[in-house]
Amino acid sequence: MVYSDIEIAQQAKMRPIAEVATELGLDEEEFELYGRYKAKVSLSALQRRNESPGGRLIYVTAITPTPAGEGKTCTAVGLTQALGRLGKKTAVALREPSLGPTFGVKGGAAGGGYAQVLPMDEINLHFTGDIHAVTAAHNLLAAVIDNHIYQGNELGINPKRVLWRRVMDISDRQLRQIVVGLGGTGNGIVRESGFDITVASEIMAILCLATDLEDLKQRLGSMLVAYTYQGTPLFARDLGVVGAMAVLLKEALKPNLVQTLEGQPAFIHGGPFANIAHGNNSIIATKLALKLADYVVTEGGFASDLGAEKFFDLVAPQFGLRPDVVVLVASVRALKSHGGVGMERITEKDPEAVRRGLSNLAKHLSNLRTVFQLPAVVAVNKFATDDPEELTVVLNFCRTQEVPVAISEVVTRGGAGGVELAKEVLATMERVENRFTPLYDQNIPLEEKVALLATKIYGAEGVNYTKEARRALVEIKELGFEHLPVCMAKTQMSLTDDPKLKGAPQGWRLTVRDLKLSAGAGFVVVFAGNILTMPGLPKTPAAQKVDLLPDGTITGLF
Repeated sequence: MVYSDIEIAQQAKMRPIAEVATELGLDEEEFELYGRYKAKVSLSALQRRNESPGGRLIYVTAITPTPAGEGKTCTAVGLTQALGRLGKKTAVALREPSLGPTFGVKGGAAGGGYAQVLPMDEINLHFTGDIHAVTAAHNLLAAVIDNHIYQGNELGINPKRVLWRRVMDISDRQLRQIVVGLGGTGNGIVRESGFDITVASEIMAILCLATDLEDLKQRLGSMLVAYTYQGTPLFARDLGVVGAMAVLLKEALKPNLVQTLEGQPAFIHGGPFANIAHGNNSIIATKLALKLADYVVTEGGFASDLGAEKFFDLVAPQFGLRPDVVVLVASVRALKSHGGVGMERITEKDPEAVRRGLSNLAKHLSNLRTVFQLPAVVAVNKFATDDPEELTVVLNFCRTQEVPVAISEVVTRGGAGGVELAKEVLATMERVENRFTPLYDQNIPLEEKVALLATKIYGAEGVNYTKEARRALVEIKELGFEHLPVCMAKTQMSLTDDPKLKGAPQGWRLTVRDLKLSAGAGFVVVFAGNILTMPGLPKTPAAQKVDLLPDGTITGLF
């Protein structure tokens, strides 16, 4: 009998989270129970272990995916379970799922099959309220800005240059561009605005990059929110509500502790998307996991040109982190997609299409091994529809590239299906020299950083800027933030800025249409192509399959 993800999760026997925490090495006063199977870990737990040696960091990423995803989170969880089966003290650190994709196209983000984090339904739905706390803090600031304008506008805020929009954690294209303040003078000032999805909020990025409460407040205060009529920049600290926002985020800053389906500790904390934000879980959770476990598995959103690149160039350098090995997840169906096969035929046998799609795998491998100089292992996430001949094409290619490779069956077999992969990962860490190097020096000009990303990572011939982008670039330079790293906002469906271009395209140029300063988070968002910060729902949203039975059982969640 084949069980759905949620049925597998509901049948699993979970360990009390206090038992998981204690076995991990946390003292009783260092965690707070959120029910029987979830906990928040105090910030003091990391502070007390600052001088302790850290474990080894295994970074999981992927080739350019299909719309349904290629099992990167499943691989990260399954690899953690496999390492546990090999007797290693291990933990996994992942992002929190957003309700946008959970009720949209992809479904939840807690893994799948027998490679999940539990309690799956609670993690995918509200969890401990962290994302809602970000929503509240973000919208508090938005309300205070509009109220300040309405109450006399002492700061001289130009309503046409308010940068701070509102957010919500549901995909809703209807709210991308709106007019606020309608209905008479008592309802505020009429102006154009809009909504982004919560995980695109700069506050979400700050939550994931802050090291403690004081750092959180300093970063919140540094957010650029508007300009005055005279063109003077205004920051969140000028509105006087940084303390109130910090209060709303005080519990959300604490990492969440849950467990894998096989009982290994899992830190699930923070949720920035990788196509519109920096795409990695919180730095607090990752650093704490490294202090408590000998091996920590973490992942970045989407493919290696997005989440992984941002970890290597934006996160790791400022926090002194150094990945020990990278696991690159590939699948036969994704390679067929890059070989020109449409999703309607993706399950049909086509070894030649797999062969044509290998250019995408080759480019991601080259980036990881040549640009970032990291040891790499390829994990071929096996689907039931994969043909042995198609799998052989991938395995043979990896062997010709002299890169370790293993077929992963963690979704159907749990940790047992990832033991071969785990052994390859452990052996590669010991055998291959790690010369990890970020792509660029932080002090080079902003245009050079963008150019390096475009040409070295994406394979473009160069970069074009729109007039709006040029204007924004000048403003960022005048404000003195040219030294910040780049957070590229582009499609996850292609190495390029055009989602229709598959494989590893050549002879194209990246188009930068705008830039946005995220001074609190500490990066510049560069918008390439038609990237949206508020997704829309598909014709048949995943939400239509979710239901609640009279006994409280949730069905249809995946």
